[in-house]
Amino acid sequence: MEVTRQNFKEVLPEVCNAVQEADFISIDGEFTGISDGPSVSALTNGLDTPEERYTKLRKHSMNFLLFQFGVCTFRYDQNQSTYITKAFNFYIFPKPFSRTSPDIKFICQSSSIDFLASQGFDFNKVFRSGIPYLNQEEECQLREQYEERRGQMNGAGPVSYTPPSGTGVCNVPEDQREFIRSVEEKVEALLKNTDQTLDLEPCTGFQRKLIYQTLNSKYSKGLHVEALETEKKERFIQISKVDDEERRRREQQKQQREQEELNDAVGFSRVIRAISKSGKLVVGHNMLLDVMHTIHQFCGPLPEELDDFKEVAMTVFPRLLDTKLMASTQPFKEIIHNTSLAELHKQLRQKPFRPPTTECPEGLQSYDTSTEQLHEAGYDAFITGLCFISMANYLGSFLTPPKSHISARSKLLEPFYNKLFLMRVIDIPYLNMSGPDLQPKRDHVLYVTFPKEWKTSDLYQLFSAFGNIQVSWVDDTSAFVSLSQTEQVQIAMNTSRYAESYRIQTYAEYLQSRQKNTHSSRKWASDGWADTSYPSVAMTTASGYSHTDNWHQAVKRSISPSLDEQNHGADSSWTNYSVKKIKTEGSCTQTYADVAGSCDWPRLQADEGGASVSPVAEEAELDEFSANQSQGKRSRKHKKRKSDASETTPPALFDVPQVW
Repeated sequence: MEVTRQNFKEVLPEVCNAVQEADFISIDGEFTGISDGPSVSALTNGLDTPEERYTKLRKHSMNFLLFQFGVCTFRYDQNQSTYITKAFNFYIFPKPFSRTSPDIKFICQSSSIDFLASQGFDFNKVFRSGIPYLNQEEECQLREQYEERRGQMNGAGPVSYTPPSGTGVCNVPEDQREFIRSVEEKVEALLKNTDQTLDLEPCTGFQRKLIYQTLNSKYSKGLHVEALETEKKERFIQISKVDDEERRRREQQKQQREQEELNDAVGFSRVIRAISKSGKLVVGHNMLLDVMHTIHQFCGPLPEELDDFKEVAMTVFPRLLDTKLMASTQPFKEIIHNTSLAELHKQLRQKPFRPPTTECPEGLQSYDTSTEQLHEAGYDAFITGLCFISMANYLGSFLTPPKSHISARSKLLEPFYNKLFLMRVIDIPYLNMSGPDLQPKRDHVLYVTFPKEWKTSDLYQLFSAFGNIQVSWVDDTSAFVSLSQTEQVQIAMNTSRYAESYRIQTYAEYLQSRQKNTHSSRKWASDGWADTSYPSVAMTTASGYSHTDNWHQAVKRSISPSLDEQNHGADSSWTNYSVKKIKTEGSCTQTYADVAGSCDWPRLQADEGGASVSPVAEEAELDEFSANQSQGKRSRKHKKRKSDASETTPPALFDVPQVW
């Protein structure tokens, strides 16, 4: 269903009901651009750390506008073995609803606009009919201003004028006295004739202030003065003859109108709050930017530190799942060779996968996958949900007996929760939203600084004696160079000792130099809870759509075990690991840890160190789970570290999380 400013208020209750009934929700966004500075290749360096990638995206991507948002809810009908889908395609634009509301500035990237135009994107609909929005801080400020104006208005006398904050009554300047004199004459004429209203000519804000001031002091009763706006956005004063009762009635109407305008201005943010309040699983495809833009645009400014962002994201969306990461992971990566959304959807409609059966209620627009509508956010959200269902149900084929339907709350899906795909990072496949990120060893990597005139060919020539190398540009004067053998690092360092035009550092030295220049303000309490400085703002609207109370509450950190701990611990969730390199989109090669064992899907160890068990027994109890138990599962993920971080070896491969 297409949703614009014209039908948003009518559709909102249907959206909120669909969210509450859903088993899971899929989302997608379209933006006015990706990077305001560096090229996409520089923005997504293959050797970025998670902190560096987050900092780059926060700095270079958040000035663009998320101007189309797709939401699709999926509810499984057990009797019909069918998913009931409700897809909504929202057009979003931050139209100021008053002079005091935020006047948002955003930028566009020509390549992104050109691409969307080639896909038939309706930009006129965005700018003419886009749904407005306010984040929490903006809403609170405007509500405070509204309450302040109302309080002043109640004690300001009969004329509906409240001087702007910080200003008082001023004298009429010499050059405005003739203008005010003419207004007074018109008002005198109005009071003597039978007309009920007088519309003055459009004038400046200062002149309107003088009119309010003059009429308030000269005519204590019998007049109602209000500023209105023409179709051409020109503001003028309307003066009406009223008695005290009529004046009070008009004042109340004006206050109600302002309150409704403010509620309308909150706009699309109410959808995000409904999704957040539901606590449902939110599914996306390559969704890191979607999550960042959603929080930045509809909730509040992104924190500077990655760990603080994770906390905020987990309070907004307690459960996330990225289908691009899921498709790039065992047991899917051996049979899925292209994880772009369109190609993934095509592959998941073929054997060994089975496309789900879906149904759309009457009165709602449904999408037909036979006629692709790619890069329309609602359609992309719809097929993202279909991809998730197909992959989730495929996991059921490894159970004994096999299951054709896997619930969105199934424990089989827990290894994929809260891990967002990281584009083009060679050895860190995901951003771990509910715990620390992987820290692979990069002993074979060198950090090279050089003159701005150098090109990639110069670096290849410099390291020609070391065989195959991989170059990852950082900026115009620096790059990472990955050698094929760690033993070559010291040789390269020795040969460059007396070089004048370039400088080489090991990756460890590079990290040390960065840590000296930057330090985190993050503090951990002794009980393992984070003390975050992110501002706390209640997320409750006058319309009754309230957010969870722990919006910015500190979130307990979760420590995922390293691969060594998983292999040697008695409660290891996974059995054996083997390393294999696979090709990903583009020319880079990405390393993951394969899960190898006696069966296709890894067998799991009992929590108390007992015999190896299959997921079947646990999966059989799935239907008995309640929403509260699901909430409990999430909280159990946040545990204290059992041993000091320095005593464990940081994982160098895909960190397969514990399931039980």
